[in-house]
Amino acid sequence: MTQKLRRSLTRRADYTQKHNAKLGRYGWLRLTPAYSLKIVSEILTDCDDSSEINVLDPFCGTGTTALCAAYHGRSAVTTEINPFLVWLTRAKTDFYSQPLIAETEETGQAVLDNIRRGRTPKAPVPPMRNIGRWWNPAALDFLCSLKAAIDAAVPKGTKPHSLLTVAFCRTLIHLSNAAFNHQSMSFKSAPQAIPGFDDEPCDLFRKNLSFVLAGAARNPMGQTNVVRADSRRLSKKDTGLVNRVITSPPYVNRMSYIRELRPYMYWLGYLTNGRDAGEMDWEAIGGTWGIATSRLGEWSASPDGFQSFFLRSAAERIADDRNKNGPILAKYVLRYFDDMWRHFQSLIPTLGNGARLHYIVGNSTFYNVLVPVERLYAEMLSRLGFAGVECAPIRKRNSKKELIEFDVRARWR
Repeated sequence: MTQKLRRSLTRRADYTQKHNAKLGRYGWLRLTPAYSLKIVSEILTDCDDSSEINVLDPFCGTGTTALCAAYHGRSAVTTEINPFLVWLTRAKTDFYSQPLIAETEETGQAVLDNIRRGRTPKAPVPPMRNIGRWWNPAALDFLCSLKAAIDAAVPKGTKPHSLLTVAFCRTLIHLSNAAFNHQSMSFKSAPQAIPGFDDEPCDLFRKNLSFVLAGAARNPMGQTNVVRADSRRLSKKDTGLVNRVITSPPYVNRMSYIRELRPYMYWLGYLTNGRDAGEMDWEAIGGTWGIATSRLGEWSASPDGFQSFFLRSAAERIADDRNKNGPILAKYVLRYFDDMWRHFQSLIPTLGNGARLHYIVGNSTFYNVLVPVERLYAEMLSRLGFAGVECAPIRKRNSKKELIEFDVRARWR
């Protein structure tokens, strides 16, 4: 990329999750690394309206691609290894009738009435480490009552329960000491001062439920299938034949989705201890949280994995003895591209002739060593027989001039 082109790029906040925050279902729950529906919408708008478009997102995340495709009237299938994100995306892309929405609103009010009158038991406090850092005692007490009241009011697995649970998740993060002013979730310097069972936390839940129900009232037109699957082992049986792949895979930056999602996952029972969190992160591409970090020390590349001069060169410089943790981070980078190589290989049987790919991904640096992610993606795709491979820069990622986000495009034959 030329210096002139790099200087012309801007940060484009509308190309990040910030654009999604207040837009109906897109903004139901925040995931810090999520990407903008605007990118997906622009790609879909360029599609030929006269042709049938079947979209695949093999890295579902919070379901941005699938939901946007459905709102464009397209069919979409999306795969995700994280069970919480599968549940969330199914809730976001489901159909909700007006009578059901009205019923859920009434149930939400009954839930709050039951809490005020002490009619429901309290759910157990989730077994999160240092939970007092997340919520003060009054907030925890309210959330335990709210969780129990929702579970008692409607059966789990029903649409009303899903909508009430999304509102619960919004409330638990609003009542928490979590902060989102960095690349990943952190903590506020001063804990939230949340009272107990007065109207303030109840009003917060009511507002969150109203926001969720307003989004639920706007149903998408397209059909969506959300499949729990590993993106390195895609199956045509799960995805069908697709002709558009629009996705934003995990970046090479040690961002742990499990770490970002753990408050929701503990409260909803998807996690019960830190070891399980680490195991789940190890199964994800790019995960290095908890036990996943120690596993990296034992990992070695497969003989038939991706081989590249640019990758080997970057890994050798990262592993330099002068870099603290350099060897383990070099393995992290190598494993990431080994996983992505397996992903691209497994993707091919799901693609129809002429299928077009859009991978929104950023490059990365470790110890001032640039990892040219977009170039390595392009190299993998070209080696596997894709045509028209190009790396289109779309925005700056932060103040570091070398960190750019790209749309890596290609066509399958």
